[in-house]
Amino acid sequence: MPEPTAVENDFFEVIGTQRAMRRLKADPVPEEYVKKVIWAATRAPSGGNRQGWRWVVVTEPEKKKKIQAWYHEGWSRMTASGYGAGANLPADEKASNDRVMKSATYLAEHMHEAPVLIFACSLTGNGDITSGSSIYPAVQNLMLAARALGLGTALTTVHRGYQKQIRELLGIPESVETAALIPLGWPKGKFGSGFRKPVEDVTYWESWGAKKA
Repeated sequence: MPEPTAVENDFFEVIGTQRAMRRLKADPVPEEYVKKVIWAATRAPSGGNRQGWRWVVVTEPEKKKKIQAWYHEGWSRMTASGYGAGANLPADEKASNDRVMKSATYLAEHMHEAPVLIFACSLTGNGDITSGSSIYPAVQNLMLAARALGLGTALTTVHRGYQKQIRELLGIPESVETAALIPLGWPKGKFGSGFRKPVEDVTYWESWGAKKA
């Protein structure tokens, strides 16, 4: 298999169009592509250069079905409690929220169909994910690399409600935190810029609430 080739080489285009792609084809992803995105993940900064990350790649159908069942149960419980309802959001934000919730529900129902599930694991969490936060720049590197290669991803954490079961299923030590679950596959839809607030709306200068004139 030849070296994976980027389908998008413009760095800022990759950033601007990398979005959660929750509808993925069942088509297999070559191992070289999986290794390439994990290589990109391991280029991320790491506190003390400890590189306390490990990546558990799951492709076995039965394991994926078990993970999907737990994930779906967790997602259903969250939405039943009112998570993501978005009733008080402005119109433009509510429309975006409704699309996100619809696609997130699709993922919960179809996660096992994704060809690859990647667990981003932190060796340095010690029960506190903040102390192992270097895992998250690594996750973003992985997702940006996937976008450059034409692969879809989504950052999810719903599985953490079933971390005990997942550790047992995958043989992950109790001391290791499964910080994120990333479905990986060829997207059914198209990449594009998602709804984002303008930089001016989210940036303060010198003190909280102060904006440039």
